[in-house]
Amino acid sequence: MSDMKSLHVDGDGANRSPPPPVVSSIPNVRVTVERKPFIQPDDDQRLPHTGTARANVAATYEKPYGTTEDGWARRHQDQTVLQQHCEFFDSDHDGVIWPQDTFLGFHRVGFGIILSAISVLIIHGNFSYPTVSGWLPDPFFRVFLANVHKDKHGSDTGTFDTEGRFLPQRFEDVFAKYAPGRDYLTLSDVFDLLRGQRCIMDPIGWFGAFFEWLATYLMLWPADGRMMKEDIRGVYDGSIFYKLANRRAAGK
Repeated sequence: MSDMKSLHVDGDGANRSPPPPVVSSIPNVRVTVERKPFIQPDDDQRLPHTGTARANVAATYEKPYGTTEDGWARRHQDQTVLQQHCEFFDSDHDGVIWPQDTFLGFHRVGFGIILSAISVLIIHGNFSYPTVSGWLPDPFFRVFLANVHKDKHGSDTGTFDTEGRFLPQRFEDVFAKYAPGRDYLTLSDVFDLLRGQRCIMDPIGWFGAFFEWLATYLMLWPADGRMMKEDIRGVYDGSIFYKLANRRAAGK
């Protein structure tokens, strides 16, 4: 009789077992309790297939259709989210980012000359070679957007997959694990995130993640110390770079 109670009947008359429970934490494994993954409420499943990577939309629980303002998602439907993230720095939209493009891009969003120059050295010194098509490094240290997915490194949030797509589950996990119940991150949260996501024997990934989050904080520079979730999502798909540049240009 107990076996019969464990079954339910679908509309087509077939007997099926109920879905297995989702166990995301174990009391005697403390880290699984401290860092619980994102799980959608049963009564509000607004983001379908959270674990499926989106090729061209930075979809989140609050923004399941990604960035829709000014037709962003429609205009960028032929680019991966990682390519969208980089597009702002490709000023002539030829798919190639020169060091001077990066310098001007960082300067447009508010970085000073020194920080912009440091950003150029870090980005083009590390991310140029993986994007070239052959074996020889590019003499001009350019970044080629067709292969920018090869710049994926470890010890990050995992929001970008190895093909440059956007993983909603991994993005939502950032806030579920390191800022539960909040829609913002503080510097303290970021340091917890960097420690929590750190992979063994991965100094390039450690430094890359640190640089990216430091640059994000300096770029957003929140007056109350809170980097809002929507602003961080805009960093991933690059849409916020244009907003920051326009805001800065209007303030001059």
